[in-house]
Amino acid sequence: MKYIGEQLIWGQIGSGLIFTAFISALFAAILYIISTVNESKATWMRPLARKFFTVHAVAVYGVFFLLLYLIFNHRFEYFYVWQHSSLTMPMHFILACIWEGQEGSFLLWMLWHVLIALFITRRNKHWEAPVVGIIALVQVFLASMLLGVYVFDYKIGTNPFSLLRHHEQFANLPFIQMPDYLNRIEDGRGLNPLLQNYWMVIHPPTLFLGFASTVVPFAFAIGSLLRKNVSDWVKPALPYTFFGIMILGAGILMGAAWAYEALSFGGFWAWDPVENASLVPWLTLVGAGHVMLVYLKRQRALISTFVLSILSFLLVLYSTFLTRSGILGETSVHAFTDLGMSGQLIFYMMFFVVLSIVLLVINWKKLPRENSDDSMTSREFWMFIGMLVLCISAVQVTFTTSIPVINKLFGLKLAPPVDVKEHFNSWQIPIAMILCLLMAIGQFFKYKHSEVKEVFRKLMLSIIVSVAITIAVVLALHFRSVHYITLAFACIFSIVANADYFFRIIKGKLSFSGASIAHIGFAFIIMGALISNANSRIISQNKLNIDLGKDFPNNENIMLAKGDTLQMGKYFVTYTGREKKGVNVYFNIDYFKPNHKNGTLKKAFTLKPIIQLNERMGNSAEPATKWFPDKDIYTHITYANLDEFTKQESAEEYDEPVEHEMATGDTLATSNSLIVLKRIAKDNSEVAIDSFDSFGVKAELEVTDVNKKKHEINPVFLVKDRMAVSKNYFIDELGLKIRFTGLNPEDGKIKLEIAEKKANKRDFIIMKAIIFPHINLLWTGCVLLILGSWISAVKRFKENVRYAGKS
Repeated sequence: MKYIGEQLIWGQIGSGLIFTAFISALFAAILYIISTVNESKATWMRPLARKFFTVHAVAVYGVFFLLLYLIFNHRFEYFYVWQHSSLTMPMHFILACIWEGQEGSFLLWMLWHVLIALFITRRNKHWEAPVVGIIALVQVFLASMLLGVYVFDYKIGTNPFSLLRHHEQFANLPFIQMPDYLNRIEDGRGLNPLLQNYWMVIHPPTLFLGFASTVVPFAFAIGSLLRKNVSDWVKPALPYTFFGIMILGAGILMGAAWAYEALSFGGFWAWDPVENASLVPWLTLVGAGHVMLVYLKRQRALISTFVLSILSFLLVLYSTFLTRSGILGETSVHAFTDLGMSGQLIFYMMFFVVLSIVLLVINWKKLPRENSDDSMTSREFWMFIGMLVLCISAVQVTFTTSIPVINKLFGLKLAPPVDVKEHFNSWQIPIAMILCLLMAIGQFFKYKHSEVKEVFRKLMLSIIVSVAITIAVVLALHFRSVHYITLAFACIFSIVANADYFFRIIKGKLSFSGASIAHIGFAFIIMGALISNANSRIISQNKLNIDLGKDFPNNENIMLAKGDTLQMGKYFVTYTGREKKGVNVYFNIDYFKPNHKNGTLKKAFTLKPIIQLNERMGNSAEPATKWFPDKDIYTHITYANLDEFTKQESAEEYDEPVEHEMATGDTLATSNSLIVLKRIAKDNSEVAIDSFDSFGVKAELEVTDVNKKKHEINPVFLVKDRMAVSKNYFIDELGLKIRFTGLNPEDGKIKLEIAEKKANKRDFIIMKAIIFPHINLLWTGCVLLILGSWISAVKRFKENVRYAGKS
């Protein structure tokens, strides 16, 4: 059958480019690696390998731009285009459509690898063959994820250019059998509305550049083992390691900022498994960067340098398995769904695990051992302790995150923590405290040996200032917990000591300041997290003498009817209405400050929290935040009636009845009232005395309107001659029609059908507002951490250029 309107040529070109990328990467890897192991063949193999890798680079970018072209032109005959784009989607999300799916995110990862490899080809020619050879080998596996071909009934990868009519979701649908089926596809499914955020455009590319950067120290380490020259790789690998620390850290922090800005859990880090999977490689990469410095200064800790450099990349592969295999489906809110590539991902990961172990074993005797322990008064000792603490942090996060994997692998039934945040915080807060203290004192030690009295003398001013500031902070913020006080001191000591080191020891020289600035940034992040969480205050407390129910605790939520003004903390708030724009419903909340002199209210600001209408994932609340220098006021909607946006209008006097299940004590909200089920009791007033097969049950309901007026109504559920009978009960003043339709004796729950008269519906919301004090300390720390890592990376790149020039 010839299908009308299909443009198959683009899919054929795209599939050809993917195959070309796979084959060219394979040949480039083979030639580069052989020329590394056997230098006698390098003369002719390396130029040929370089040509193959150039073909690979062209093919990868060809796939990317072709996919972008198809999405831009809404070619819905291709399943990936239909799945991730739509005609109504804003243009600035076109790029985000590419990496929303697994295939596109693999492609994005490959793009960054190609750019990094081309940069190394130009800047590190001596290391081109071993390093680019390993990167090409990694690209072989990534390209295989896009092949979408069957080998002996096993599917290898998923092709982003597969046709919609070939996909299992559509293959058997009748309209697909029609020649003009494309004309019957009105629109694509589009980008998940939850991801239609500007962070989706910038966060994934940054994070995947961070993932891609971990391959460089890995490739240098493996390449040196292939060369059987185990010591020369550290210096050229160091700047790339610090670049990876910077860019992967930036990607993780962008994710935290996105969560804080767009998600309604009230924070920036929830210890979600996907968040953890990106954090752990960063921790080990930071450890690798520090032991690299130790090796360059003291020719020590080379084994640790190998292990951490290799482990950082392997942990990225493990995180890829966790987030793409579907194994985290029940424990993470934003893991990818399983595309049936679990086996392929395991093979990808295990290949490089085995390769790393084999090469380390072969070269084990060549790795130098230390004949003596480091002195406790040396800088390298404290840097090594810091590395161990980072590893302990990584192990704890990895173990807890991997509980689903451990259960599946060993047939266990380990339960994940009940309170995830409390569990992780109980481990990671002491670790953060130790790290801050190590960052405070570490730089004041010299390599090899330091005089303790001299170090103490240099630190004395920082200790005195830190104690004074800590006392002031503890008194001002009313800290009572020993843990909080200790952590606050560790953070302040780290900030003060590193600032002192910057101004007094290195005399403010910016090129030498990377470590100090990054350490200050890390301490600011921990301090900001501590203060904003420990002293956060919920100001939305319901004082209307109405129980909002267990889903909306009165000490955390406030009910606002449209036009009403109520006090909330130091503010007065008014809900003025709502408006729909696209998939978002904006709720206008005006905040006022009282003028105590004349008794009037002065408008301070307006916040517009959002509820996103999302048929695929369920409606989602998105907060609105007012930023101040010393605090954030964070507001989100916890309840709103959205029937007018989700239901078709009818000419009936009442809306369509909605069925609810209630147990004794439960509360449910209508547009103008709250209904509480007070009691379920027998009621045989309408049952004949001589009837043995009949009985009646009444639900005693208390209905409170927005003016706090209470109404009582007792709908009855009857069974007459084994037939269920129920009738409508009305509260005319509120326009409510209530019917008792069922009873479950096992769980004691009843079923109520409630309909509202359209003319009586009143617009109201329930909302939550939180003050996060001094959270800008955290965001300041993010900027400083990235800046310090950037300065360190640039300094090491420049040093390598000068070293190459001299040699």
